[in-house]
Amino acid sequence: MSVAAAQAEPVAQSSIWPYAGTIFLSAFLLFLVQPIIAKQILPWFGGSAAVWTTCLVFFQSVLLAGYAYADLTARLGLRRQALLHIGLLVVSLLTLPILASESWKPQGDEAPILRILLLLAVTIGLPYFLLSTTTPLLQAWYWQRFRTVVPYRLFALSNFASLLALLGFPVLFEPPLSLPQLGWGWTFLYGSFVLVCAATGWMSARAAGNDGATRQVVAATAHEAAAPSLATQLMWLALAAMGSIMLLAVTNHVTQNISSVPFLWVLPLSLYLITFILCFDHPRWYVRPLVVAVLVIVTPLMAAKISSFSIDLSGFIAALPDAWGAPLRELPSLGFVVLVALYMAGLFVACLFCHGELARMKPDPRHLTRFYLMLSLGGAVGAVLVAIVAPFTLRGYFELNVVLVLLAALVLARLPGRFRIVGALAVAATAWFAVEGGYEYSHEVRLMARDFYGVVRTRDREEYGVKYRAMYHGGIVHGGQLQGDQYRNLPSDYFGPTSGYGRLFAALNETRPGPRDVGVLGLGAGVIAAYGRAGDTMTFYEISQKVVDIERKEFGFLRDTPAKTRVILGDGRLSLEREIPPRKYDVLGIDAFAGDSIPMHLVTREAMALYARHLKENGVIVFQATNRYIDLMPVLKRLALEEGMEAVLVSDSPASSVGMFYWYSSTDQVLVTRNKALLEHPQLKDAAEPIPDRKDLPTFTDAHHNLVRILK
Repeated sequence: MSVAAAQAEPVAQSSIWPYAGTIFLSAFLLFLVQPIIAKQILPWFGGSAAVWTTCLVFFQSVLLAGYAYADLTARLGLRRQALLHIGLLVVSLLTLPILASESWKPQGDEAPILRILLLLAVTIGLPYFLLSTTTPLLQAWYWQRFRTVVPYRLFALSNFASLLALLGFPVLFEPPLSLPQLGWGWTFLYGSFVLVCAATGWMSARAAGNDGATRQVVAATAHEAAAPSLATQLMWLALAAMGSIMLLAVTNHVTQNISSVPFLWVLPLSLYLITFILCFDHPRWYVRPLVVAVLVIVTPLMAAKISSFSIDLSGFIAALPDAWGAPLRELPSLGFVVLVALYMAGLFVACLFCHGELARMKPDPRHLTRFYLMLSLGGAVGAVLVAIVAPFTLRGYFELNVVLVLLAALVLARLPGRFRIVGALAVAATAWFAVEGGYEYSHEVRLMARDFYGVVRTRDREEYGVKYRAMYHGGIVHGGQLQGDQYRNLPSDYFGPTSGYGRLFAALNETRPGPRDVGVLGLGAGVIAAYGRAGDTMTFYEISQKVVDIERKEFGFLRDTPAKTRVILGDGRLSLEREIPPRKYDVLGIDAFAGDSIPMHLVTREAMALYARHLKENGVIVFQATNRYIDLMPVLKRLALEEGMEAVLVSDSPASSVGMFYWYSSTDQVLVTRNKALLEHPQLKDAAEPIPDRKDLPTFTDAHHNLVRILK
């Protein structure tokens, strides 16, 4: 058969359906498994935002391996490549089902990044690898078989399927299905995919005839499409890497300040996929001048809000007429919504630019496997830089500062000559705000340390002749200590005498004079130890070794308290699960936040049952509920009612009740107990407020928790 005949041979429209259907199903499964497996292991590693970014490193790296496999095995010819792939598909069935074994739960002293990567490799490695090969592999098979239709729109189809899986997870799959049901359902669908993909491969192999004929046609047409240059391939890599870096950096930034839950992973990843769909579906969706114009504005704005992740709209709302301003004043989370919208819009436009430029540069289909290989390499490089390189090389969260400047520079590099002045101004403005944010973040910091679980900083300040040292996790104070021997072991910050903790311990001092057993999930600066007395035992559960080291180096609460103290390293909930028999604490404090992010696995039905098991009959659980964006009170009320306990809120505003003692902070703490007599003590009776029961709010469980419904 001649080359001309091969190109002119008519292809029935129905011939594309096996390829399109297989690609659609593979992409759907590829992105459905991501939130399923991440949801399972998130509580095992402290609910940290870094769990998801580490998962993305694995997903992007295996995707790279899959695309490399498609590119390298193309040299075998269609027939042998298809037969090899069918064999691997059959072998992959032996690795099912996909849910991780409980034996992978950490004990507290492991390297979390390595353990997560190994867990994922053993649990979903081969199925995920084979799913990741499908899009480039089947497009190449289709092109080699028919050589008439350019298959790049199939890439848009695969991203559309991925988007459906991501959006369907929190809406259609997560609410009605338990984690085991999700795992087995995915396993069944994967088995169906193996049958469909094997059938498509067999059909392609049979239609290919002998490999020699196929290679002859490929060689005869190779001169029509020159191989892409090294410079072009490097630009593919740079654009793909920038999109991946923006995805992870923005996701990190948002989840560190709110909560690490699937909803906040799905939203940015969905925007990322939508830009792929638009750009590879048709050129009309990427309007380059408009995208660049928006990017020039939004990139400096994002850089300007890095350090604070807050925005005050009160002045703007106050200036509005009552008809407009009154409804807005009823929305305390409006500033948060606007800020998240800014970052999501910035991410969308940045990825639209990167992927739009990639679509403009896509090569002849003869080189599509190399194109996809460089795209996947860029994605993997971006993920590794944010999730692995940044934590080990940067002392603080500076990656978004750097990324925004690089993004502005990349835009400048792609602009034609007459627009470069505007691009240069955008680079300068972004760099200015990024440097300013970095300076504000690190200014006058005594110590800064970073690990998998976040960045911890200490900073001194002095007002009214009194020195105070604070510990920051992310952008949030996690306790502090007054400096000077006269202030030694004095509770401060969220734990002052009129806080929930202060009033509770004052009441217990009068009602329970004997030794107390106290447990606290989350060490922070160790301030709660100041309430310990001789004979008391205080156990702190802390997941980060860095926090423990800094408390011992920079603060003295554990050293100075008369109580006996110990620190158990590891996730607090997992540590409690391993403790048999129950500890029977008098007081159990839940204060293990990361920045302002809430580890949701600590406020679920299963977690509450665990706390109750480790509590004395008349003991008290204290939840730190202080948060800028999330209203935990109704969640905790529902949990308390299910355990037959009472939940009350103690709100403390020291600025108005104590005076000019700047080292105290306003705080909300929820006390949960069966001991109603204790709540009638004078220290608590007037300060404790009942929490209304929101009957429309389902109880949070490990399987289901709706963050949107508790936004302030």
